Amino acid sequence: MYPLKYEISGSGDPLVLIHGMGSASTAWKPIRPMLNQDFTVITVDLPGHGQTPYSKGQPMDPHSLGVYVLEQLTSLGIDRFHVAGNSLGGWVSLEMASYEPHRVRSLVGVAPAGLWLNPYNARYPGTAIARFLARYTAKIAPTALHFEAARKLGFADVSPRWKEFSYELCLDATIAMSTAEGYYPAWDGMLMKRFDSFIPESVPVTIIFGDTDRTLPATTCQERSVAPVHAKWILFPNTGHAPMWDAPLDVVDEIKKVAALAS
Repeated sequence: MYPLKYEISGSGDPLVLIHGMGSASTAWKPIRPMLNQDFTVITVDLPGHGQTPYSKGQPMDPHSLGVYVLEQLTSLGIDRFHVAGNSLGGWVSLEMASYEPHRVRSLVGVAPAGLWLNPYNARYPGTAIARFLARYTAKIAPTALHFEAARKLGFADVSPRWKEFSYELCLDATIAMSTAEGYYPAWDGMLMKRFDSFIPESVPVTIIFGDTDRTLPATTCQERSVAPVHAKWILFPNTGHAPMWDAPLDVVDEIKKVAALAS
């Protein structure tokens, strides 16, 4: 297996940021500069995402990914840290806190996957469309994304605020999806599973969802009984599946708040 590609910036207590499926560490660009003021920020590219290659046959279920991230952090000399993850990255963060709670000082799940009663038994069709569009439009994306119609096609389902997204954000996200060899392996790693492990109260946990999340809708994918019993649950208004894009200041604020509770 390949070592995870990572980037470190800022100063302060370590904060690990984990992206979602078909995404990359570039997803955190809108909030990284603000977090750099209070934390040493470590972003990682999961296997088959961003700059980290995919090893065929590598376990891609959320627990295995969480253990692998923990191993990589150990190799970097990072023992204890705060963590925030989006979508699949949120689920990976939860697995990390359950597996080695003594290392996770605080956790923010930003629209985390895995909080459902009935696990998926097949890939969700809508995500296949997103992957198809990104792969087969990648060559024209740098030009096309200058136009509102192209941005709407790619991001209207992700966020009610897609018109506010910068060109750079849209291009980064499109490139990440189009090059993510680990996309379908990660999907298959989630099938027939949900987050079902215990996280002790010694790890402060905040869960954030947007009120218009179409990727992980409230009716099927935001089950509070599956989350840690002590977790603080927040619903952001006019926000989709990537709250760090829609409400960056609010996400940063919640990360700081939960980190302040850490022992």
